Amino acid sequence: MGGVVSLKMAVATQLELLDLRQFSARQLRPLLEAEAELWQERLRWDYRSSTELLLQYLDSRILPGFVALDRGKIAGYTFCVYEGNKAVVGDAFAFASNPEQNLQVTDALLRRLLDLLLHSSNIGRVESQLLLYDAGAITDSFLAAGFVRHPRLFMELDLSLPGRGSLPRERIEGVELIPWSSLYYQAAAELIHAAYRGHIDAEINDQYCSLHGSLRFLHNIVRFPGCGVFEEHQSWLLRERETGRLAGMILCSRVAPDVAHITQLCVAPSQRGRALGRFLLNHAAHKLKRSGTSAITLTVTESNKPAVALYDDMGFGVRHRFDAMTLSRNSSSWIRS
Repeated sequence: MGGVVSLKMAVATQLELLDLRQFSARQLRPLLEAEAELWQERLRWDYRSSTELLLQYLDSRILPGFVALDRGKIAGYTFCVYEGNKAVVGDAFAFASNPEQNLQVTDALLRRLLDLLLHSSNIGRVESQLLLYDAGAITDSFLAAGFVRHPRLFMELDLSLPGRGSLPRERIEGVELIPWSSLYYQAAAELIHAAYRGHIDAEINDQYCSLHGSLRFLHNIVRFPGCGVFEEHQSWLLRERETGRLAGMILCSRVAPDVAHITQLCVAPSQRGRALGRFLLNHAAHKLKRSGTSAITLTVTESNKPAVALYDDMGFGVRHRFDAMTLSRNSSSWIRS
């Protein structure tokens, strides 16, 4: 599938959009390496392990997506992954001559990809979270297709400042703190599923809506480097002393030699109101600082006011704003094919 798209730019440009599967990893490596540099610059993430994994997938020729050619030169790419009847926009990135042209190339790629997905009869839901783009920068293509926008925050805690990562409370009555263990895989997924029932984040990521999806979400965090390399020894569980049930959990990954990212923080509904989330954050920050970590990052949905207030109170600052976009087939905006 290909085609030529005319874009109104300061310099007239003709883009050709071609099937991603026509291109090898070798051809796309310079583009992905440029993207990895931007991840480091904007979010302090060492994205190279994710880049290498993606290049392996690209060489397998299984990822649906498109590449933009500008006068024969690769200018950008986008792809998605399928999870049952759901499609997740995995990435969209352009590397043109100026920022305005980058956005226009990205918009053209996304419109082509979304058109493909919205006309696919076996796709019932589409999700996207493209962290590199400022909130509102690439929403037009999604909004034009009927997507719902969920503003999110990328927050950072500077552990080098005085008082950050100080020794937390030693214990909380009725619960005990234990290190992460794969023995709690099933229980952890059950906790995630219960914690996000009716939560705004379950509207953004429907994996939270089922136990099977929560297990898949947990598997992706622990086994794959998309959110960094999982830090088993910097991840913690809170267990009820009497019942043995999990009361809370914090999972951390390493995204750079001196930067950790919190991939999951949740508390069981029956245990809310006891400051367990704050306790877990304090404990993780203390342990990470002692290990030489200089900063902790996390993402949070802006409308999740209690969580945002907690992070703000603990010293996290907003480093970046981005958008999550969702569309389900039961929406009146979905294209009827």
